[in-house]
Amino acid sequence: MTDPDSTPSSRAWLVLVLLWGVAFSYYLTRNMLTTMHGSIVAAIRMTDRQFGLLTSVFLWVYALMNPLGGALADRFSRSRVIIASMLAWSAVTWLTGHATTFPQLLALRAVMGISQGCYMPAATALITDYHRGSTRSLAVGLHITGLVLGSTASGLGGWLAERHDWTYAFSLVGLPSLALGVLLLFSLRDAPHEEGREALESGRTPAVRFGPALISLLSNGSFLALILIYVLQSSVSWVVIGWMPTYMQEQFHLNQGAAGFSATGYLSVTQLVSLIASGFWSDRWSRRNVRARLWVPAIGLAVAAPSFWLAEYSGLLFATILCLSLWGMAVGFMGSNMMPVLCLFSDRRHRATAYGIANGVGSVAGGLAVYGAGVLRDLQVDLRRVLSFTGVCALLCSALFLLVRTDREEARNSARAARGS
Repeated sequence: MTDPDSTPSSRAWLVLVLLWGVAFSYYLTRNMLTTMHGSIVAAIRMTDRQFGLLTSVFLWVYALMNPLGGALADRFSRSRVIIASMLAWSAVTWLTGHATTFPQLLALRAVMGISQGCYMPAATALITDYHRGSTRSLAVGLHITGLVLGSTASGLGGWLAERHDWTYAFSLVGLPSLALGVLLLFSLRDAPHEEGREALESGRTPAVRFGPALISLLSNGSFLALILIYVLQSSVSWVVIGWMPTYMQEQFHLNQGAAGFSATGYLSVTQLVSLIASGFWSDRWSRRNVRARLWVPAIGLAVAAPSFWLAEYSGLLFATILCLSLWGMAVGFMGSNMMPVLCLFSDRRHRATAYGIANGVGSVAGGLAVYGAGVLRDLQVDLRRVLSFTGVCALLCSALFLLVRTDREEARNSARAARGS
């Protein structure tokens, strides 16, 4: 059941290596701020609600940019969108280290959302353009390991803030990221497509327009189910990213650096392993079962969901570490398969747009969840109460994967209906 053109070229792996470095910078630069709560609040007066708003505003702007970024990548060039995005967020990272007021910091987080909002739709679409069959889930999973390690390294922000000041890490990270963006100008290219060459030779340039693509996607029930999956998963993940360092610092009396590394470290290790393992598993299983890329994340989520309730009711450090580890596994199982799942039912010309819409809507939900957790804290509500809700979200995610139908299944059902009539 694999794509006949399933053997990737050496160029395909080179592109993956380059994008891995970009992915590392992508999450490192966006997440450092969440590990510096104490240092930032001490330097720039703000409430917990305002601190949560720094992440929420980023996510909301990022969410609005995702569909646009996907549409630009589908219509023009995936590689050029990636390069422009990285150059912009690297400059914003450096500038963040020079902010002195809350409004300045808030504005820079919004600009960071604009600059990073175009990357993931273009990058995941470019990877699946190069990896079309037996390595698709593995390639996507390997790319996301860059995000995971970048997120883990973001814990360094809290450590550096304690030993220097909160601005130091942003100045330290911004310039190397900018250098990588310059390297991409000379090395990153779009994947060739037979249909594109034929159109060029015949004088026809295929145009991808956002309106028709949006109508096509929203009329697909599987795509709507995928959007709901993104909403639930993003809500849980961003509450964990945004507030788990603070929760562990307060609940278990850890210092800021230890809490930042603990909140990201255990999750990231299991996510890292599961991204690669689930990529191999999905690619291998999909040779025999077209729904394999749906079953793998569903299984991971079903296993992880009860751990949130265990962490809530026990209040133990061990239970919290177990919860973070199992959620990392579930996110890894999802990460290596989300774009391959999208490829099971979407037109190749619309894949970046589809990913951008789903990821954008999910980011809005994540932003609301992070902000809501901040509001609850201001109301003196224990963050442990949020864990119960996150467990329900994880379980619903697992069930929603079973509602997705592939093109082959839809074609088979249509053929049966035609014979029946």
